[in-house]
Amino acid sequence: MKAKQSFALLLSLSIVAALTYGCCTKPKCCKSAPPKLTPLPAILPAPASEAEKLAWFKEAKFGLFIHWGLYSIPAGDWQGQRVPGIGEWIMHNAPIPVKTYEGFAKQFDPEQFNAEQWVTMAQNAGMKYIVITSKHHDGFAMFHSAVSPYNIFDATPFHRDPIRELAQACAAHGIKFGFYYSQSQDWHEPGGMGNTNDFELDTNKDMDGSYDKYLKEKAEPQVAELLQNYGPVCLIWFDTARDMAANGRGQAFLDLVHKYQPACLVDGRLGVAGDYVSTGDNTIPNVGIDTNYFEVPATVNHTWGFRTDDTDWKSPGEIVFKLVDIASKGGNYLLNVGPTSKGVIPADCQSNLLTVGRWLKSYGEVIYGAGASPFGAEFGEYSSTTTDHTGNKIFLARNDWRCTTQPGKLYFTIFNFPKDGLVDLPSFKNDITKAYVVGTEKPVEISETNGVRVAHVKRDGPNAIAYPICLEISGETVQK
Repeated sequence: MKAKQSFALLLSLSIVAALTYGCCTKPKCCKSAPPKLTPLPAILPAPASEAEKLAWFKEAKFGLFIHWGLYSIPAGDWQGQRVPGIGEWIMHNAPIPVKTYEGFAKQFDPEQFNAEQWVTMAQNAGMKYIVITSKHHDGFAMFHSAVSPYNIFDATPFHRDPIRELAQACAAHGIKFGFYYSQSQDWHEPGGMGNTNDFELDTNKDMDGSYDKYLKEKAEPQVAELLQNYGPVCLIWFDTARDMAANGRGQAFLDLVHKYQPACLVDGRLGVAGDYVSTGDNTIPNVGIDTNYFEVPATVNHTWGFRTDDTDWKSPGEIVFKLVDIASKGGNYLLNVGPTSKGVIPADCQSNLLTVGRWLKSYGEVIYGAGASPFGAEFGEYSSTTTDHTGNKIFLARNDWRCTTQPGKLYFTIFNFPKDGLVDLPSFKNDITKAYVVGTEKPVEISETNGVRVAHVKRDGPNAIAYPICLEISGETVQK
């Protein structure tokens, strides 16, 4: 009996290890061979207008963010202690001295990394672009940089350039590819912002010239490398700007992008105006915002970089709701995964994303290239009686349905299904010429009661997470 129990325990532990860390617990048996590198596509020419530059982005709607670096080795633990906070901030939060943290590079050997598998997963999840951390705040470059030897090719036993491999895989699959680059914070460099444990105060770095020295000698040259060596770059995702508007610092990065990749977008966190607005982390606007366009960067659990103690993955239903909610407010959803130090995206995380991909396969027209809701009352309203601790009125969200649009079409995605199947439609003047369940063409009855049009909806769509119906209307846009 004890032998059977021991065998069962070992089998269970093996399954858990495989799901968490990859196909086996012995790295050698799962080592991924590097792909044969082939020439990348040519850099794209300058678009004719800002609208043309943003066109692919507005069409895409859904992207994969990847936070991956040396911080995936401690994975939230340091010297036997759990370090609070997000995984990629462990050097800062522990804190771990520069020289000690450098030692992780000698251990970093993600032999199970496979660019083709990552890109295929993103594609099957319905994501249209990928953005990966080329250098986070820890200062370690995840690409082969001639500017600093502190990079994955020169400083680790892995001795490969995963960014180059991802660029090639993305090109092969028609996925747009971009980079996150921490321009201001660099905890490895004396002049980089953010590390006042090993180096002087940030205010002193700004005044004594060491910050500008870091920007000119490391940050700007590395961004130039990324823009010149990895084919077409769809966007650069800068972050945590520190005094970037002063002395032309932010403009210098914009100039590099415009010089080497005129079609490349710049996010909203450089410190000077980019091509679109980046919201706060995991911050979805309560209502649509008055801007050219926006993107919501968000986590699939509670951390960006991998932590062993965070397996609280958002469910497929949660992800679908957030995706439709953001699209209905006029934005993009950039959803993050944090691979392990072995180069594996956790299996449960992948499973949830692939379930979302199956929903999108049925209902992609509701999302891709769709316009924002012409209504707005469905989002909710601000309380007239309740405020938060700052005195601001609390927003009372409604999550029953969301509306997205295509020319001549209104898509109502229903999340809280009424028991009687009757959905009151918002008021608009256009005639409804056709109504049906998306993905099936099954007709939806539309009736009118007390001047309110009502859709009679049944739960018979191809995917049960949420049911979109389409109303084809007279005219291209809604008339109120």
